[in-house]
Amino acid sequence: MDLQYLHSAVPISPAAQARIPALQRMDLITVRLPYLRPFSTSVHTWAAKEALLLRVEADGVVGWGECVADPDPFYASETTQTVRHVFKQFLLPLVQPGLTLGELLHSWSPVRGHGMAKAMVENALLDLIARRQGLPLHRLLGLAARPIQSGVALGIQPSIPALLDAVADAMSRPYHRVKLKIMQGKDVEWVAAVREAFPDLALMADANGDYRLEHAPILRALDAFNLSMIEQPLSYSDIVQHAALQSQLATPLCLDESIHDLDDARSALALKAARIINIKQGRVGGMIESLRIAALCEQAGIGVWSGGMDETGIGRAFNMQLQAAPGFTLPGDTAETSRYFKEDIVDQAVVLADDGYIAMPGGPGIGVTVLEERVTRYTLNRERIL
Repeated sequence: MDLQYLHSAVPISPAAQARIPALQRMDLITVRLPYLRPFSTSVHTWAAKEALLLRVEADGVVGWGECVADPDPFYASETTQTVRHVFKQFLLPLVQPGLTLGELLHSWSPVRGHGMAKAMVENALLDLIARRQGLPLHRLLGLAARPIQSGVALGIQPSIPALLDAVADAMSRPYHRVKLKIMQGKDVEWVAAVREAFPDLALMADANGDYRLEHAPILRALDAFNLSMIEQPLSYSDIVQHAALQSQLATPLCLDESIHDLDDARSALALKAARIINIKQGRVGGMIESLRIAALCEQAGIGVWSGGMDETGIGRAFNMQLQAAPGFTLPGDTAETSRYFKEDIVDQAVVLADDGYIAMPGGPGIGVTVLEERVTRYTLNRERIL
């Protein structure tokens, strides 16, 4: 075990010193945006994005946060309903004007887990504070804008020919890498077919925890295809068995669902459980915690990238702002809006430049304007909290 990672000093973002303004209004809004095509992983298929949004307002300025939880527990134990409960009963009472964001996050520490609920609130407050100061969020976080690398995730397809068609369609745009969802029975042969058809493609595989350590021979077979990484092949909660598996593979392992906070990242690095970490800011507790994880990984020479949860334009904008941090050296899950939705609920769709990069929105806060008439159009439920 490499103990240095358990004790490494990690800086905290200057945004932690920002103070919470007095809030005049707060709303929880559930929206449902149909996907252009269903999205399948090893555990479930989704036909729409059902997202819980938090709208906060102070002195006529509005900030937005998006919870990445699904209405079902098939990706994570948090759901939109558990988030609603934890937010109202345990997090909101501690949101007090004048507190710094760092003080607020510390006050939440007795609430075990629930990173998605915490991220939703932190995100909304960060957006509000940055907009009130007239700053892009990345500047509030102490970061400089830069173009964002793009990547696309392809759900599990019904057949190998369908998968090859999906990859070809994705490669009609200049994405920097393609991620394939895999599962038991749809793995080695399927990846082999893609690699044969696209020998120079930057390619990775994401198992969403569908394998066990006894499947190591199958996962070792993927070493033949020059993958940039295999993401989360084993249990969602595991770090130790991933360490045992990584020692048997040439391909880097990437941990995703196993990383819920900075301490999980420390453990993963100390045990050499992965060579890459996927930081989903909406799952690990928000932007400030994500920057701490990224800084730790940068110290260790471990690559990180920004994972996506098929968010609306609100959550996608937060992910883009996060990728201004220097530790994000690998293409993330940021794809063009047109791959997912006929229309989004923000004014700026994500579009690739000719070189595959994405320009970071430059406006205040998350850089995009939420179109409230579209929010209303897709609203399933709205509850005024304040």
